[in-house]
Amino acid sequence: MRRDGQMDSCTDRQTNGHCAAHQAKVSLHRPGQTDCHQTSRMLKTQEERVIELKEWEQRWMENRISFHKPQVHEMLASKIDKALAGRKGVRFFFPLCGKAVDMKWLADMGHSIVGVEISEKAIQQFFMENNLTYSEERIAALHGAKVFRNLEKNISLYNCDLYNLSTSVVGQFGAIWDRGSLVAINPRDREKYASTIVPLMANDCKYLLDTLLYNPEIYEGPPFLVPDEEVHLLFGERCNIELLHSKDSMMDVHRDLGFDYLTEHVFLLTLKSI
Repeated sequence: MRRDGQMDSCTDRQTNGHCAAHQAKVSLHRPGQTDCHQTSRMLKTQEERVIELKEWEQRWMENRISFHKPQVHEMLASKIDKALAGRKGVRFFFPLCGKAVDMKWLADMGHSIVGVEISEKAIQQFFMENNLTYSEERIAALHGAKVFRNLEKNISLYNCDLYNLSTSVVGQFGAIWDRGSLVAINPRDREKYASTIVPLMANDCKYLLDTLLYNPEIYEGPPFLVPDEEVHLLFGERCNIELLHSKDSMMDVHRDLGFDYLTEHVFLLTLKSI
């Protein structure tokens, strides 16, 4: 399966009984089909699955990147007003950005872009494929890390481990587009992921989060199953969470592989008032 939930002929890129997750306002999969114990069991199926950073880099080197979408993601395009909330010149963050064309789309609107990606090749391809010049510099605060910038479009892409980023390096953001990031990281790292992302949110930040729901006993991931309850467990203490859209993403190729459902959810997360 591709990181965006589409399937290929060959595959590409915890909870521990938190029954309080049932306070969430949205259901895990189809209404009435799951309970807390089933959620825990389904998550356990993937919780030990580990993809090393070097494996992602290798996929880029071998051009095994079917998770890349050559068009602006339809969920972002349809919900952009929610992310902007009437603001101009918004500072966007793209975790695990790859060479997403969404970044150029937003930059062309006058927004500034900061992304992070482990693959240097992906970053270079983004600039070259969009006919953008770029500078390259090392980051003194992060050993071995570099940042690639285009000043004209105000795009800065950091070539480093996502978990090494902090507000001291990149500041805070008015919006986040998380597609193919939370669903791609190792499931055991999700609490660390949330602890990295939430501090990057400015007080007025609009965080759009794209997740996938399917039966993990049929497919091991990535992309990984992220139940709605898991979103609330990870972010609910600090964030208001609204389900903006639920889409049936099933295609014939999924049915051929034995899937009985594949649902894509987009959430809007905003910081709670302290």
